[in-house]
Amino acid sequence: MIPVLTVSLLSITAVIIFTRIDYSRSVLLLSLFVVPVVTYTEFKLRQHLQTGRYAVIPFGFYQELIRLNPSKFYALEKPALTAPDTVGIIVDSNEQLPAEWQQFIAAELSKDTPVMDSVAAYESISGKSPLHHYGELAGHELLPSQAYLTAKRLLESSLILASAPITLPFIVIVAIAVKLESKGPAFFVQRRIGKGGREFSMYKIRSMRTDSEVNGAQFAGEDDPRITRIGKFIRKMRIDELPQFLNILKGDMALIGPRPEQAAFVREFEKVIPLYSFRHIVRPGITGWAQVTHGYAADEDETREKLAHDFYYVKNLSVWLDLDIVFKTIKTMLTGFGAR
Repeated sequence: MIPVLTVSLLSITAVIIFTRIDYSRSVLLLSLFVVPVVTYTEFKLRQHLQTGRYAVIPFGFYQELIRLNPSKFYALEKPALTAPDTVGIIVDSNEQLPAEWQQFIAAELSKDTPVMDSVAAYESISGKSPLHHYGELAGHELLPSQAYLTAKRLLESSLILASAPITLPFIVIVAIAVKLESKGPAFFVQRRIGKGGREFSMYKIRSMRTDSEVNGAQFAGEDDPRITRIGKFIRKMRIDELPQFLNILKGDMALIGPRPEQAAFVREFEKVIPLYSFRHIVRPGITGWAQVTHGYAADEDETREKLAHDFYYVKNLSVWLDLDIVFKTIKTMLTGFGAR
């Protein structure tokens, strides 16, 4: 769902424009930008400043939580709260609990003690979804809000068209620099897999040598020797992805979403990684949750880890999560620190 705050601001703006009430255009535009950012910042601060520990009921999916953050979660030995700093209870909602544990949960709920599902707690702390927890996935509403996806597509397309007078000349300048440094085309076109498992041609400014895939598709590491000098810079700043604005306008991609993989990799991953195609529920993006929280994947194990982050994004897709990705991407571009 699009947050009520955003809808309210847009509604007020529409009323002001159509009723022709005197207003300052600059103040109105500034408020449309500042208010959501301030609200988002407050939301992140509240998350960061939360104190206390959660009691975990020791059945089903719970050991992963303890390993994830032993100072935040502790396992109960009996159906009773023992730690005075306990702020909530975690339980695997897919488990059939013994009667005494069910009575314990009911009693704590009557005292207004928060009770959270173990998978939801794991996701909120780790930013990824457990790939092996099929029961939770099957019972979850997997399809994102179509209203939000439509609004997101309209907003992204508008931003790209509005920025075209700046981005187009910049792309040309970078392309010339690439041509001057090494022989070969300035742009690189590669077949990738998008929404619904459909193939499309993805555009990039070339950042590697022209013979980089002479032996077939390969993973690209952060310090890959195939990357040129200019290529290293434009990859770090995400400049090589700018031609994908055309992919967004064509409907192949989005600004934010799981990164599209090469067809050869997808075929291999689908054989060994359950539910891999789940990431194809939404359009792939130029930047995404897995990129800003995990970084490059150089093998199958790292791909599984990135996939867990992709699952989290698809299941929790919202304007707040997209804003979080935008801020993390900007931070990485400006400082050079953070996941890639």
